[in-house]
Amino acid sequence: DHREMGGDGKVFTLEEVSQHTSNQDCWIAIDGKVYDVTKFLDDHPGGDEVILTSTGKDATDDFEDVGHSSTAKAMLDEYYVGDIDSATVPTKTKFVPPPSNQTQSNQNKSSDFLIKILQFLVPLLILGLALGIRSYTKSPSS
Repeated sequence: DHREMGGDGKVFTLEEVSQHTSNQDCWIAIDGKVYDVTKFLDDHPGGDEVILTSTGKDATDDFEDVGHSSTAKAMLDEYYVGDIDSATVPTKTKFVPPPSNQTQSNQNKSSDFLIKILQFLVPLLILGLALGIRSYTKSPSS
C-alpha cells in the first residue's frame, strides 16, 4: 500500500490538510510534506497571518518565494506530521501552460479585443493624420 511509504509517516490528502486552517489548528503542505505548525504560529517572525494564508493549498511556492533560510527549513522537521498524497494536489502549472482552461481563453479574448480596437483605431489615426496634413498644407501660404 503506497500509504505506508516512509515507515510510520502518514499520508494525508490535500482535503484533510485543508481542514486545519485556524490558528488553533494549523497544517501546511510544503514540498509534498505536511507540517502541523500550530505551536509555531506565535513564534513565526512574519506573524501567524502569513502562515494562515498559506493553509489549504500547496504552500511550497509561498515558502520558497519568501526565501526561508536553511534554519527555517530544518525547523520544519520538528513539525512534520506526514506526507501529502500527491494525487490530491493540483499539479503545478508554472512552466506548462494548461491546454484549455479559463485563464487561457480570457487572455485570448482580451488580445482579440485589443486587435479589434487596433484594427479600428489605426486606420482612423492614419485617416486623421492624412486629413490633418491635407488641411494644413491646403491653408493659403500667402
